[in-house]
Amino acid sequence: MDIAVLLVTMFFCFFIGVPIAYSLALAAIAGCFWIGIPLEAVMLKISDGVSKVAMLTIPFFVLAGAIMAEGGMARRMVAFADALVGFTRIRGGLSVVNVLATTFLSGISGSAVADTSAIGSVMIPQMEKAGFPRVFATNVTITASVQALLVPPSHNAVIYSLATGGTISIISLFMAGVVPGLLLGFAIMVLCLVIAYRDKHPRGTSMPMRDAIKVTIDAAWGLITLVIIIGGILGGIFTAIEAGAVACVWAFFVTMFIYRDYKWRDLPQLVHRTLRTVAMVMTLIACASSVGYVMALTQMPAKITAFFLTISDNKYVILFLINMLLLILGTLVDMAPSILICTPILLPVMINFGVDPVHFGMIMMLNLGIGLCHPPVGAILFVGCAVGKVTIEQVMKTIWPFYAVMFMVLMLVTYVPFLSLWLPSVTVGHP
Repeated sequence: MDIAVLLVTMFFCFFIGVPIAYSLALAAIAGCFWIGIPLEAVMLKISDGVSKVAMLTIPFFVLAGAIMAEGGMARRMVAFADALVGFTRIRGGLSVVNVLATTFLSGISGSAVADTSAIGSVMIPQMEKAGFPRVFATNVTITASVQALLVPPSHNAVIYSLATGGTISIISLFMAGVVPGLLLGFAIMVLCLVIAYRDKHPRGTSMPMRDAIKVTIDAAWGLITLVIIIGGILGGIFTAIEAGAVACVWAFFVTMFIYRDYKWRDLPQLVHRTLRTVAMVMTLIACASSVGYVMALTQMPAKITAFFLTISDNKYVILFLINMLLLILGTLVDMAPSILICTPILLPVMINFGVDPVHFGMIMMLNLGIGLCHPPVGAILFVGCAVGKVTIEQVMKTIWPFYAVMFMVLMLVTYVPFLSLWLPSVTVGHP
């Protein structure tokens, strides 16, 4: 009954429109009253939830990504990808450019919504002008942006690390997302080429060598950000927090003094938007910490594990059921709260079945990322439709092949742990 009180309060608050962070706090308070523990315990957990030094990683990476995404980096990534793909003159080359540019920007921004907005505003009109259907261009942009949720410096990987209580290192999660993220991008590229040959999409055009060299040099300034983040951490030069701070300084320098596309008068608005985003995430994490504490007191993870064992003791069956659960949840609840709510519940279940926590992190983020591309709460879908100037109904009629490809990649990531665990094992020694 104690679990029912917690969950019913939480979902009732969701249903009546209470903000998610406050819904979590109210659920924790209701749980405290029901099981008879002091209310001060909830307040202390809310405070402890945002008192970790690792929390500094979030504002640094969010700010660095915002500066690069809005400061002309997207246009340069598109030009660089075009230079790489153009010489092949393959049919549907611009759709491949779209995915590849998103891959590059994902490694800088860490945000799928930012990638959708930045790449979409450049690529969708360009693809339409070249002869691609506008809805197809929007579909490519929306689904390719899911890469940002996996590859470093994914903001959601940081949130997952915090949701585990800091027991999983951020750099292990960063490294774990590289192969699944690249695999997703490659799978979408293959689908784009198949559709291009089926529908006779236009061929790509090659770029003169002199222009290609100039574009590459121009884009290299931004790509150094990725080298700073990953190379600096793996080289032991600085921690993940310090990498975020250095990335902010570098992004600011490149945007304001080298690219000089961004106006100084717009900088306060960018910082204000970043602070709002960080404040929302921090409030969610704080309130989710109190819910996790009450869940532990009610022994919810152990009871959930026992429930799954009544269904099956086969790890692969349980993984499939949890995938279905997360896919549905991802369409109904935004990603950050989903991670914060589900991790304390499902991670102990997965550990009990022998699933590595880092591997489960990739499973969870890919599941929830697919949900962001689907109504009713799909943030990536809504932003993509707004940027592409198409309706959700138009997108939903033709996006199904992209869903199928993402689901295939999800199954590979779920049932082939090597894809997620190989790179952490060889770079940071994750067992």
